[in-house]
Amino acid sequence: MNITTLRPKFIKYTEPIASFFIRLGITPNQVSVLSVLFGFSCALAFAERCFLAGGLLLVVSAILDLVDGNVARKNHTESRFGAVFDWVADKYVDAAVILGVGFSGIPIVSHLIDVPPIADFGVVGVALVGSLINTFIKPVTYAEIGYTERIAGKIEDPLEGVGFFGRPETILVLVLGGVTGYIWVAVLLIAVCTNLSAIQRMVYLYRRYS
Repeated sequence: MNITTLRPKFIKYTEPIASFFIRLGITPNQVSVLSVLFGFSCALAFAERCFLAGGLLLVVSAILDLVDGNVARKNHTESRFGAVFDWVADKYVDAAVILGVGFSGIPIVSHLIDVPPIADFGVVGVALVGSLINTFIKPVTYAEIGYTERIAGKIEDPLEGVGFFGRPETILVLVLGGVTGYIWVAVLLIAVCTNLSAIQRMVYLYRRYS
């Protein structure tokens, strides 16, 4: 069970925003670009140690990430390219935001244990790898194992409810870390939990398909 399984419930609350974008003539891919721009703005804010502002910018990016698909469905403009672009856009945002924390230079583990400051950037690297691999497992599964069908233009995901710490959890932890000032805790959690979640997904795939 993870937050991703609750996605349909969150999406319905974005319908007024989606309708507003449709009236303006904004396409789903343009909404995705806006999500990326707000995500990159968050990364820059984090790099400058403006963590509260960064957290709020990341909230906007996350909302827009829900809105783009809603715009496509309501306007009947779903496309396979749009689905791919949404995946790629999400990963650019995730990578940029985590790297933003790294470039801020804040201590993550070096103020807890006696290690060189370079260890802090190492933790950021582990968080970045975990975030990417935890998601990368999905398209590899689609390519090698396949999927059953598309529902409203979206792949019916065999890993939808598998893995306790996915992208929504990563975004939520980063937002909470930003607005509370405990961004170092957020990065530590992401470094540990995304990699454990990736292992959980691999174990599930092994048991089901080996």
